[in-house]
Amino acid sequence: MKNLLDTDRHEPPTKRDRAVELLLGRLSALTMIALIASAVLTLSAPSPAYGHGGRLAADGCHNDRSTGTRHCHRGSTPAPQRATSGEVYYPNCDAARAAGAAPVRRGQPGYGRHLDRDNDGVGCE
Repeated sequence: MKNLLDTDRHEPPTKRDRAVELLLGRLSALTMIALIASAVLTLSAPSPAYGHGGRLAADGCHNDRSTGTRHCHRGSTPAPQRATSGEVYYPNCDAARAAGAAPVRRGQPGYGRHLDRDNDGVGCE
C-alpha cells in the first residue's frame, strides 16, 4: 500500500491526507492490541475439567488411592446399601447422615475407614 505522505507526490500532503494516515496508524495499533487481548483471553480461559478414567461402583463412588478415602461423582445421595454379608454399607457420610446413623463408630454396622478421615474410630463426625 502506498504511503499517503510519500515525498514522490508533487503536491504537499493536505490536512485530510495527514488525518487519514494518522487514523490508519491508530487502527493498526488498535488491531494489534485487539489481537493480543484476544490471544490472552483465549489462553487464560478456563478449560473443561476432565474426570479420571477410573471405574465407579454401582453407587457412583470409588476409592481414592491417593487420599485413602472414598468419594462419589453422582449428585444424589444413595441410600445405605446392604453388603453381601448382610452388613450395612454407607458409601459416604451424606448417606450415613441421611439414614440417621452418623456419627458411625468403629464396630457399629456401617462403619468404614472411608468414613473416618482422622482415623479416630468415629466416622462422619
